[in-house]
Amino acid sequence: MFCTPKSILAAALATLTAAPALAADVNLYSYRQPELLKPLTDAFTEETGIKVNVAYLAKGMIERLQAEGKRSPADLVLTVDISRLAAVVDAGLTQAVKSDVLSANVPAAYHDPDGQWWGLTTRARVVYASKERVAEGDVTTYEDLADPKWKGRICTRSGTHAYNVALTSAVIHHLGEEGAKTWLEGVKANLARKPQGNDRAQVKAIWAGECDIAIGNTYYMGKMLADEEQQAWANSVNVVFPTFGNGGAHVNISGVAMTKHAPNADNALKLMEFLTSPKAQKIYATANFEYPIAPGAEADDLVKSWGSFTADDVNLMDLAALRPAALKLIEEVDFDG
Repeated sequence: MFCTPKSILAAALATLTAAPALAADVNLYSYRQPELLKPLTDAFTEETGIKVNVAYLAKGMIERLQAEGKRSPADLVLTVDISRLAAVVDAGLTQAVKSDVLSANVPAAYHDPDGQWWGLTTRARVVYASKERVAEGDVTTYEDLADPKWKGRICTRSGTHAYNVALTSAVIHHLGEEGAKTWLEGVKANLARKPQGNDRAQVKAIWAGECDIAIGNTYYMGKMLADEEQQAWANSVNVVFPTFGNGGAHVNISGVAMTKHAPNADNALKLMEFLTSPKAQKIYATANFEYPIAPGAEADDLVKSWGSFTADDVNLMDLAALRPAALKLIEEVDFDG
């Protein structure tokens, strides 16, 4: 298996393209860092003997696949956001996959009806709230985040990050574009500082007293608790599962799709089926603190301890279709300015 630092990405991909010896392997282009996938790819290799080569692409996946065309070594693409996944599909870079195993393991809500993409895990977009400065029940809905009572008290990463774009898409779905613009303006007015950093950085800011609440994904709580340096950050907050006033909690997925010209399609399908299997779903649940999607698969006990929620029932492809409108509104209100 190879892990591709950004500095040698082009060379590594060129090697992939030129190396027929990889025909017995499966090659994955991933928005998720290889170290997070290693427990899964190692288990797959142990079970099947098939090696998984992971090329980490922080950005530019669509452009890379378009440039490589039929010569692309990539068999699968893996993303951690429905809009990114849909963008690869919309660019005509994937192929439909039909599999009784996948259909049994992945609920209909979490895969494309035509089989162009398949979900692997879910995560909720939650509020991290200071244990010292935020009382239980102070925030219950996403709409609450625009309430002036939070002025100078909210931290978040960039509004244009995929996770926040997806959330804004959900706001548009529930409130309409005008309502979403008003919401964005309200949240911006409540920010304690200019949007910056990743989701963990927002929790650190709460711990440091820079803000009282922050927006983040659930699994970062597990990541912080597993890091000795970051445990204090995690222990300074509660996880709050807000809902929409007329819906549930916003969730997003990690998902996988087979590339249009996959050179190792049979092995790629085996990996897709493995990633949705009970064995792999358990690894996801324990190693990455995400919510498994396979029927009967349970979340890790630590994840369960954060509380339960009812996921919003909006179709994820509908949210993906709202991504351009969401980005436009985020830019109109100059959210990151």
